[in-house]
Amino acid sequence: MFFQKSYIPYGGYWSTPFCRWQGSFAHLNAVPFAAEIAMRALEERNISSQVFNSLYFGTTVPQMHSFYGGPWLSGLIGAETITGPIIGQACATGARVMALAGFDLETSVGAGEERVILTITADRCSNGPHIYYPNPMGPGGTGDKEDWVLDNFSHDPFAKNAMIETAENVAKEAGITREEQDEMTLLRHHQYDDALKDDAAYLRRFMVMPIEVKDARGRKVLATVDGDEGVFPTTVEGLARLKPVQEGGTVTYGTQTYPADGNCGIVVTTREKARELSRDPKVEIQLLSFGEARAKKGYMAQAIVPAARQALARAGISIEEVQVIKTHNPFAVNDIYFCREMGLKPEVMNNYGSSLIWGHPQGPTGHRLIIEVIEELILVGGGYGLFVGCAAGDTGAGIVVKVTD
Repeated sequence: MFFQKSYIPYGGYWSTPFCRWQGSFAHLNAVPFAAEIAMRALEERNISSQVFNSLYFGTTVPQMHSFYGGPWLSGLIGAETITGPIIGQACATGARVMALAGFDLETSVGAGEERVILTITADRCSNGPHIYYPNPMGPGGTGDKEDWVLDNFSHDPFAKNAMIETAENVAKEAGITREEQDEMTLLRHHQYDDALKDDAAYLRRFMVMPIEVKDARGRKVLATVDGDEGVFPTTVEGLARLKPVQEGGTVTYGTQTYPADGNCGIVVTTREKARELSRDPKVEIQLLSFGEARAKKGYMAQAIVPAARQALARAGISIEEVQVIKTHNPFAVNDIYFCREMGLKPEVMNNYGSSLIWGHPQGPTGHRLIIEVIEELILVGGGYGLFVGCAAGDTGAGIVVKVTD
């Protein structure tokens, strides 16, 4: 998809900190939690919920009552007259909600309709549902069961492998060593350290914090979250001591991400409306293109390369013209392979960290990285930015944005 009429107001986006699963957000239903954060973020940005006429809601882990999805979420934020679909495309959900919002803008604006679309992604990997599927033909009528999060991490029903096996497959085929993965992980940790400087000044540009986490009754404060929760100190020696997760493999627990909880939001609208809602109308943020691809069976990390190339081609630019690149990298293998194929040095991308370091709540992961692309582009004075990430089913998705400052 290529977009010409889709814009994002400067500051019209936000993210919670991401909390490692079974952490401070583990008991919060992702839908009302996303609504709570959206209401706070919109108020802080002087944006009324009444301005929206559509909602695209991305989520990948079912929650209690999430069957009601968009209408429930929009009602909770006070936008009771709007609705919209639920989008679930595994780790590509964040990019997909942006693409669908952009497509909506492109097709409706031509008909003279004013559109202001709210995109929200929210997931809680913690305490994922344990599902029982009735099976009258089973022995004695016994049904089938599934642990939504853990079982899908460990088994792709088409490729017949676990997520970690896709990383090992790419590492073996591309000759990516254990030492290279440790080195890439350490670099990404150092880059994330830059996000924490000056009292996390970079993160505070877009992150809603501190967040007081209350009990189920909303009375007692259980925790105060003032930054990503679950990031741990990493050293050369510490990484070297870890054993590969699979016997004979190269990927350790230190060179892969971890499940997390959190949510994000981004406003997509017309150029004129983006200026009106912007914190600074002189800063223009344009959504340019979306790309997606699928790698061969069992080689998920490879999908990011054709996805990125498609998004760049649709935007009419080359990788050399891109000022900011951020990737969803569930494994260090992803970034090593991407850099080799795209002719990049590892240090030119993922400044201020990536999902390898601060975790992976699935739907919101790409959404947050798109926000980080925008904020870093503003810091460097504008230009083109690329987000790309892999997703379940050996797929990948990318988004290109342009910031003019």
